[in-house]
Amino acid sequence: MKKLTISALLAVFAFSPFYANVFPGETTSVVKMVADAIKWKSESIDVGNIPQGKPKLIRFEFTNTSSKPIVIENVAPSCGCTTADYTKTPILPGKKGFVEASYNAAAAGAFMKTVNVTTSESKTPKTLSFKGVVVS
Repeated sequence: MKKLTISALLAVFAFSPFYANVFPGETTSVVKMVADAIKWKSESIDVGNIPQGKPKLIRFEFTNTSSKPIVIENVAPSCGCTTADYTKTPILPGKKGFVEASYNAAAAGAFMKTVNVTTSESKTPKTLSFKGVVVS
């Protein structure tokens, strides 16, 4: 019984605000700071109807709004039917960069695809999407 009481007290102290390291202060979140580093012209593009059998190039453009250069570290399309290209050099503050996706429009019908972009500013990928309809 004594061990149970001691364990209960330790649990109360462990979860008390005294030990939580919560300090009032700056309200700017890390997510907001990262989101402000890159301003995308569009994060989602509707390409409309595209002809079957002809690859479609979709271009996502962005501006570096941070105070330091940004490097695109990885671009990962959601499937094998999409290839990607991107700005390989560091994008200086105030300058523009791009991510391009080339969709192989082999199968007729509606589609929605994504491309995940990881930059030097955030290890959490930014998801860009495009959709449309392949017509025969």
